[in-house]
Amino acid sequence: MNGVASAGMRAQGIDYKLNFGVALPQIKEMALLYTKDAVLAERLWKEDVRELKIMATLLQPYEAFTRKQAERWVADIRYVEITEQYCINLLQYLSFADALAAGWIHREEDFVQVTGFLLYARLFSANYRLSSGQEPIFLDTARQVMDKGISRPQRSAVLALKRYGRQSRQQADRALHSIAGYACCGSPERQEFYNDIKFEFDYYFKHS
Repeated sequence: MNGVASAGMRAQGIDYKLNFGVALPQIKEMALLYTKDAVLAERLWKEDVRELKIMATLLQPYEAFTRKQAERWVADIRYVEITEQYCINLLQYLSFADALAAGWIHREEDFVQVTGFLLYARLFSANYRLSSGQEPIFLDTARQVMDKGISRPQRSAVLALKRYGRQSRQQADRALHSIAGYACCGSPERQEFYNDIKFEFDYYFKHS
């Protein structure tokens, strides 16, 4: 147990029944000692223990994970770290990952919506491309979330927009066009969103 790390998380409001404060690389090393097993992963996920929830995302076989389970697991999430590990270790590899992301970004629950945008960000980084019908829905939904101001969903929407725009200069232009009203709207917060995303694209395409 890393008592300092565990105490630090508790001070930030991350309050599990048990939290050993183990670093992610160590958790991944421990997961390598076990064979992937759906029953074991399910039992680990049900425990309110940080390390066991992360282990569950590492030990769940992709092919045995259903949409029903994906919905049930995402409903249990209370912390961003678990959302991130869920997307990185499991969700992005599912054959129906894009359908989950497309549905979750419209949900009311904060962590479900966050997971949807973070999953899109992972998929975009892996060169997943939106269809011509999906693209305007994604851009409009991201803008609607950003309209509401700084929040967990807003930050995840910004990340997804950045990863989407990195796929091509044309997509970067469409992403900026979707929030063009922020550039001179008189709201410092929205102007900052716009400038942050524009800087990301300008820097990325200049150095890529």
